[in-house]
Amino acid sequence: MRKKNSLLLCAVAVMLCFTACKSSEEAAEYNTAAIDQTTEFMINYCANADETMLKQWRSMREFSMELQLTQAGVPATPESFLGALDAWEAAVEECGAYVSHGDFTSEETNEGLKVSASAQFEDRDATISFVFDDKSYMESMTVDAEYSMGEILEKAGLNTVLGMGTVFTVLIFISFLISLFKFIPALLGAKKKEEPSVAPVQSAAAQTSAPAVSEAAKEDDTELIAVIAAAIAAAREEAGMDEAAAGGFYVRSIRRRPSNKWNS
Repeated sequence: MRKKNSLLLCAVAVMLCFTACKSSEEAAEYNTAAIDQTTEFMINYCANADETMLKQWRSMREFSMELQLTQAGVPATPESFLGALDAWEAAVEECGAYVSHGDFTSEETNEGLKVSASAQFEDRDATISFVFDDKSYMESMTVDAEYSMGEILEKAGLNTVLGMGTVFTVLIFISFLISLFKFIPALLGAKKKEEPSVAPVQSAAAQTSAPAVSEAAKEDDTELIAVIAAAIAAAREEAGMDEAAAGGFYVRSIRRRPSNKWNS
């Protein structure tokens, strides 16, 4: 019984695996007729669109654009549709005006179904590629210009020259800045020489102010002597003494004592 149950379980698992694979294969099927119609419509529309139409589409709101795409039966989102217009405009600037294109080839990728065809423009050939999801909605359109080996090498050489030129220009500028560093000590030395010139001016000012201070001190001493002499004379007059009896007195000098004992 256990062996029978295990065999039944294995059979059920195998059936589920087969049904899952079948459903995934059915989900991976694409509507090739709708995809071919969409690719042809997009190429013809982009080739005939002028600047006025492009400005009108780019100025349109997302809801209005989605409504118009739905009414026109174009299976594309507003983002993918605008991206296709931008890619075509860039391709025309790079490759020239559109001439024709060949047959489409399709292959399944991780992104979806990729449909591509070689196209001829006035200046150079290019490859037009479309990517569709499982619901046959266009996700993106790109136009890749084809360059010869000589053009590729020429572009690589120009990029190398521009890169090396930029690097050398920056290095020359840095070396020029470093060469200016030698002038910094000279500038600092000149500033240091200018600073001591202030001291003589200050000393001269001090010398000129010193005699004025000493003269002011002398004037203060003479005034003090006169005041003391007047005070002594007044005291003698009050005591009834005259200059003849006292024999006269003269104040010859005044000296300051180190400490005043009268205040103690």
